[in-house]
Amino acid sequence: MSTEIAAPTQLERLTMELLGLPTATRARLAEQLIKSLEPEEYPPQEAVKRRQMEVVGRRVADFESGKTQGIPAEDVFREIEEEIE
Repeated sequence: MSTEIAAPTQLERLTMELLGLPTATRARLAEQLIKSLEPEEYPPQEAVKRRQMEVVGRRVADFESGKTQGIPAEDVFREIEEEIE
């Protein structure tokens, strides 16, 4: 059995260096890397926000028109607690 330690690969060296960056910088880098993988599958943030606001607007309108009904918060919290236990 050999006792030699393999030299770090370029990826390992780069990973160690990048992990030393500030959190905010790593977050920006991670976002850019993810976008570079399959950009067509990751819509721009503006499109996501616009779609979220459409859904919220529709749900509010449904609630205000009586099409849907709300659930009291205490009921929701009780159900969550029951599921957790």
